[in-house]
Amino acid sequence: MADNVYRVTELVGSSQSSLDEAIRGAVRRASSTLREVSWFEVSEIRGHVEDGDLAHFQVTVKVGFTLEDTKE
Repeated sequence: MADNVYRVTELVGSSQSSLDEAIRGAVRRASSTLREVSWFEVSEIRGHVEDGDLAHFQVTVKVGFTLEDTKE
């Protein structure tokens, strides 16, 4: 197995329904524009409160993807 080199990009996912959906939305979006997405890490969780209740979830997600081999 060859060694891999990864690049990491950071993005923020949000959802009105759950943290899980905020994470999944961020990973889905990253996967639609980046090739070879292979892992994620949640680095921050926060939310928005309206009228004393949770109104919105936000997560900062670091997404790792494999860099393609260069052809010489």
